[in-house]
Amino acid sequence: LPGRDATMPVAPAHLVFGTPMTPPFPDNCDSIVVGMGCFWGAERKFWQLPGVYTTAVGYAGGYTPNPTYEETCSGLTGHTEVVLVVWDRTQTDLDAVLRCFWENHDPTQGHRQGNDIGTQYRSAIFCTDDVQLAAAKASAVRFGEMLSAAHFDAVTTEIGLAGPFFYAEDYHQQYLAKNPNGYCGLGGTGVSCPVGISGV
Repeated sequence: LPGRDATMPVAPAHLVFGTPMTPPFPDNCDSIVVGMGCFWGAERKFWQLPGVYTTAVGYAGGYTPNPTYEETCSGLTGHTEVVLVVWDRTQTDLDAVLRCFWENHDPTQGHRQGNDIGTQYRSAIFCTDDVQLAAAKASAVRFGEMLSAAHFDAVTTEIGLAGPFFYAEDYHQQYLAKNPNGYCGLGGTGVSCPVGISGV
């Protein structure tokens, strides 16, 4: 789909943290973009993680600029639903973020997550730099071995350097804070991810 030049308007502050959701972020912060199924529940997992500075939901991994939710759900943009996670390096680290990612969805399901089916629900990690990329790949190998031992299929998570992150509509930002009883189809495998999974 062709998309558009206009970017999605973004609220000035995170509903839970009160922090900005758009850069520039403080110098002591790092960021990563992850996809783990429906972004409503995924975002909540990360804003509940100690040391996280801000989060935002959006679309990444595809080719349509500034897509809408409906366009992304059509499967014709190539994007997956993702969460931008920004954390304070003095309070937490990449390893904790990756553990939260691996433990809170099933990374073996390909283009689905539970009842949510389609390329927009695929598991993905889009990294800021080569250091993150190496850590993400290492964690996928280690967690994949643990999943295999628990009789799960191979990890299907897409891992690469981040391209553009397109913010989703304001309606979707911090959705489960606005709608505490809203839909969350997120479910992990029950396999625990150990400290040091990324080797960093």
